[in-house]
Amino acid sequence: MSIFWSGYLRKMTTTIGNPIQYFTDSEKHYLLNNIIGKEVVLTHTSNKECIVCGKSIKKTYGQGFCYPCFQNAPENSECIIKPELCEGHLGKGRDPEWEQKHHNQPHVVYVAQTEGVKVGVTRKDQVPTRWIDQGASRARVLAEFPYRQLAGKMEIALKSNWSDRTNWRKMLTNQPPERGFSELYQKIKSEAQNHFNEYLVSENNALELNYPVEIYPKRIRSISFDKTPYIRQKLAGIRGQYLIFESGNVLNIRKFSGYEITIEIG
Repeated sequence: MSIFWSGYLRKMTTTIGNPIQYFTDSEKHYLLNNIIGKEVVLTHTSNKECIVCGKSIKKTYGQGFCYPCFQNAPENSECIIKPELCEGHLGKGRDPEWEQKHHNQPHVVYVAQTEGVKVGVTRKDQVPTRWIDQGASRARVLAEFPYRQLAGKMEIALKSNWSDRTNWRKMLTNQPPERGFSELYQKIKSEAQNHFNEYLVSENNALELNYPVEIYPKRIRSISFDKTPYIRQKLAGIRGQYLIFESGNVLNIRKFSGYEITIEIG
């Protein structure tokens, strides 16, 4: 075996391509697409660090926080999950300067599809990264807003009829869509016209996303570095933030942000 990469995990970075290109770090020196189809060994050293402050810790909270950062860092504020509660545009928040940079910025409401459709909110400059992280097969911007809270209010209005969640199990077994994307997009758009017509985007096309997966498993089982610190399996592909192994095991890389691991290839 030879070492491919070693370090503290963060969510995989990506670039658009056919298929999507996945990297272990933001410098994009280590292309994970190159090891698909090979036997890989992932070893967790037991070391962990906070993804915000870098402090060495024994346990992570959320997706890679130490407990103080989990409680106080703006990256884990309530409006990350519930954008309708954001007050960044009012100069408020856990860190007003951070809020101005990240939340008092143009945001979009989008429609994405895996096996079904979902609505979601993301910062405009996170398109299409957000869609890739969720494993969407296609996605399209529905509306654009000047700041996060307004986008969140539209999402709330649509959630009574449309999901805001991805079924990750169906996504990782590549179950086909139940209905056509264009038809559902237009239906959602017609609902949004009642209250958010001025923010709707008229000219944009759906983006088709193709992932580097050699074969999708029929059944999957989620595995964890906490229970299995040594993983030796053939890598069958990557979708969303998941590694997919030939055995049907899947590993959510983002969930283990802050874990120190070594990746070896045979």
